Amino acid sequence: MSHDADLEILGFDNVLFPVGDLAEAVTFYERVGFPVKVRIDEAGIALLAAGKETPGLLLRAEDGFEHRPPGWPTTRLWLEVPDARAAADGLRAGGIELLDAPFSTSTGHVVEFADPWGNVVGLTDYLKRPELARN
Repeated sequence: MSHDADLEILGFDNVLFPVGDLAEAVTFYERVGFPVKVRIDEAGIALLAAGKETPGLLLRAEDGFEHRPPGWPTTRLWLEVPDARAAADGLRAGGIELLDAPFSTSTGHVVEFADPWGNVVGLTDYLKRPELARN
């Protein structure tokens, strides 16, 4: 589609992560801090809340999708948090393995982790540029 098309992007809808086992995935993401908004086991899906926004993280069970280490390059979902370094401490305390120590960006810090299927989530803050942060 060319940039001349009449396409207006309004924002994000749900982000979908494939997982091998819905119950295991829900347990993992609840440990991280994602509350479940909707779970439909017979459909193999669970929608997790991402802050106050309506869209969320949609987990979908896929047959034969085994545990795997995160690949590089792989798609990454970054979500804003008040303090990424504090989030890293909380993740470690909850037994979540980090991909690396929090690293610095132009706006703040980021910490990343992967679920058992290699889906990578980054938690980022805007401590260096608070005027850009959500309030």
